[in-house]
Amino acid sequence: MKEKNTENYLDLVFVRNPKYKWDTDEDGEVTIYIENTGLFNRLAQKLLKKPKVSQLHLQGQGNYVWTLIDGERTVFDIGVKLKERFGDDAEPLYQRLVQYLKTLEDYGFIHHSKFT
Repeated sequence: MKEKNTENYLDLVFVRNPKYKWDTDEDGEVTIYIENTGLFNRLAQKLLKKPKVSQLHLQGQGNYVWTLIDGERTVFDIGVKLKERFGDDAEPLYQRLVQYLKTLEDYGFIHHSKFT
């Protein structure tokens, strides 16, 4: 008999991947720095003048979500903070938040650490 998956995404706690450095500018916009390593990237850097470090600039509410990912807040907690700050502009709140977090996770920028 197959076990039932009882995982509730809203109970997940995410942490940022320490592999990626990041900072915020005076407007609160987040930039994530991605080091381009490996043979292909070294060739591209030499031959095509590609940068050693790429920059990913987060936009909109994503900036705020990134700063809330601290290894302690659950997805639910982050949603509450988003709603407080952006009100109806955050809607549909959890649908958008979960999709955004899944995208960050798929790219390896974050991972879940535990359940509450």
